[in-house]
Amino acid sequence: MSHKLFNKKEIKPLIASPFVKNISEKGITYTDEFKRIFIAEYEKGKLPRQIFEECGFDVESLGMDRMHSATKRWRSAYRRD
Repeated sequence: MSHKLFNKKEIKPLIASPFVKNISEKGITYTDEFKRIFIAEYEKGKLPRQIFEECGFDVESLGMDRMHSATKRWRSAYRRD
């Protein structure tokens, strides 16, 4: 889990994203659609940062730790299912 908290300035554009289901200062929940897009693009060889950026996310606001842990969770879930 990331220790970085979102501030109001970061939350506003994130909640407007079609790929964000919910967000609080402590965490973010992505849509299933984004997770499917992420896995498909990752399987094609794209880097996580590139996928997040191409989907309109400010990677500086998200933080590398948060993107890394999401990548691990989604890849693990994809391999299980």
